[in-house]
Amino acid sequence: MSFNNRTIFITGASRGIGKAMALRFAAEGANIVIAAKSTEENPKLGGTIFSAAEEVKVTGGKALAVQVDIRNEENIIAAVQKTVETFGGIDVLINNASAIQLTNTEQTEAKRFDLMHSINVRGTFLVTKHCIPLLKKGTNAHILTLSPPINIDAKWLGPHVAYTMSKYNMSMMALAWAAELKQYNIASNALWPRTTIDTAAVRNLLGGEMLANMSRTPAILADAAYAILSKTNLQYTGNTFIDEEVLAKEGVTDLDKYAVKPGGKLYQDLFI
Repeated sequence: MSFNNRTIFITGASRGIGKAMALRFAAEGANIVIAAKSTEENPKLGGTIFSAAEEVKVTGGKALAVQVDIRNEENIIAAVQKTVETFGGIDVLINNASAIQLTNTEQTEAKRFDLMHSINVRGTFLVTKHCIPLLKKGTNAHILTLSPPINIDAKWLGPHVAYTMSKYNMSMMALAWAAELKQYNIASNALWPRTTIDTAAVRNLLGGEMLANMSRTPAILADAAYAILSKTNLQYTGNTFIDEEVLAKEGVTDLDKYAVKPGGKLYQDLFI
């Protein structure tokens, strides 16, 4: 399925995984909506909706930079409307925006709990809600949500229950939408990495440069997303995919090119 002139709405696409996906699909001629908060660059994070949009254009796609805080429903509605005015519709939604804090119950402040749930759960829900009417009219419509397989083993629940709950909620929504929207030929899947990914969150919040050097680049998720979203006729829907598994189905098993340090030790993601 060609992505030429198809419109992909990506939340949190000003940097990291979201931007990598934007550039991957831009190279195929897609229209990319950079829906994120950053309009001024934070030195620790890098990137804005405008710089990401410029990279999309250089790569070969058309870009719309729109400032969206997905906690604000009016922002979402305005962004979707701007997308319709600019590109005519939406064919693919990628729910990438997310907040993280790996603290236990006692150490999780109410405002951090609320932040994760208002972005990861409520925000993802509302963005999808307002994109569905357009996805129903889209070409080979897909929803892809960046969240992990659901595993209620204590190993995953114990260390950081607030964050885990929010990400599992995203995965439950991805599975629910596959069932709910099947009648409209809209596919819905979740995608998650086997290893940590070299992003600002990893460098600033989780493990600094040492962990980044034991990670893969966001390109692996961009390529996995490409494989998923290329499928037609609901061939892929209702799955919580791991990036390695997706690429293996495409015959890609040598993943060393995705490592920040090829040949080095990789750090397994916290939900795997």
